[in-house]
Amino acid sequence: MNFFEELKWRGMIHNYTPGLEELLLKEMTSAYVGIDPTADSLHIGHLVSIMLLKHLQKAGHKPIALIGGATGMIGDPSGKSEERNLLSLEILLHNQEKIRKQLSKFLDFSDNKNGAILVNNYDWMSQIPFLDFIRDVGKHITVNYMMAKDSVKKRISGDSYEGMSFTEFSYQLVQGYDFLYLYENHNCKLQMGGSDQWGNITTGTELIRRKLGGEAFALTCPLITNSGGGKFGKTEKGNVWLSPEYTSPYQFYQFWLNVSDEDAEKYIKIFTMLPLETINELISQHKAEPHRRILQNTLAREVTCMVHSKEDYDSALDASDVLFGKGTIETLNRLSEANFLSVFEGVPQFNVERRLIEAKPSIVELLTTIANVFTSKSELRRLMDTGGLSINKQKTSCPEDNIGPEKLLNNKYLLIQKGKKNYYLIIVK
Repeated sequence: MNFFEELKWRGMIHNYTPGLEELLLKEMTSAYVGIDPTADSLHIGHLVSIMLLKHLQKAGHKPIALIGGATGMIGDPSGKSEERNLLSLEILLHNQEKIRKQLSKFLDFSDNKNGAILVNNYDWMSQIPFLDFIRDVGKHITVNYMMAKDSVKKRISGDSYEGMSFTEFSYQLVQGYDFLYLYENHNCKLQMGGSDQWGNITTGTELIRRKLGGEAFALTCPLITNSGGGKFGKTEKGNVWLSPEYTSPYQFYQFWLNVSDEDAEKYIKIFTMLPLETINELISQHKAEPHRRILQNTLAREVTCMVHSKEDYDSALDASDVLFGKGTIETLNRLSEANFLSVFEGVPQFNVERRLIEAKPSIVELLTTIANVFTSKSELRRLMDTGGLSINKQKTSCPEDNIGPEKLLNNKYLLIQKGKKNYYLIIVK
């Protein structure tokens, strides 16, 4: 399949300008997606646009990732009910460098003919004097045209007392100029993005037409939601980030593993590179045996390996084994600290001074006196007699056995388990 057909069957096309399919069949096309560096990590909401670029490059076209160092200093009003806080140049440059490293996992930035390139609109916007911009760019787009955009109309006609500042109002003009700049300097004829970006993107195509007499194109993908109609990628804890510093690989894996059947069937087309035949076969297998959760398991594996690594995926499986009772001391020792803490987030915790562990207390002393895991020694002994107490996934039956630093996981943790499901974490400081 060509790029356009690929996106169609994957459900990744919401709207596009006429003539785009013919252009893509006729020549290698350069296309860009803009990302505002408002944080030093991308989140899974960015993945749709990234997958657009990934499929574009696979089909032989040239992807351009634009970091919005300039537009990030303004704030896109699209889909926003109030104005965002403006970020300093120093923070934006820091965020840009982090995002650059993340994008390299998805795109080939080599010197090939269709190798991806990364640009920052601050590099050209910062060089344009204000008067030159409003004279040479602003005169080509009327206020009437800008006011007709949904992103503007919703803010001006809404209940917000503050309305919209000139800073945000100018956003679509600045983004339009980005398209004009890339058209002139990189032969970029296509801009892609989410459906909420249609107004901003078409401002760029109009600017290219009016100023240069050129023809440029737009393509947007649908707003991705979950089966309940909620915003994709939002959890009770906020965004699901691509950086392991903010969302551990285990938490990331669990997000995809726990999506509904309906969402899994949709997401596996959008967020993986698996071919049509494979996906159709997986859907058939899943419908025949839904209890095996074939779609969710495949989706979680593919996306975790793509965003993180095969090693992180294996570690996430180990973490799942630990939580659901199949793990061993070896499994625990293989877990990264981040995954370990993710698995046992929310379990009761006890902080213990290191000197107390170095004294090698007995199990009964540790779990009743030093850390109040048990309310009494008799309670502890009764559980041990029935084989219900495990320390670091190893059953223990002698209350007088000693616990020293050599028993610590990551030289810091002891995992106590009462029965099958009750966990406690001792943290040695």
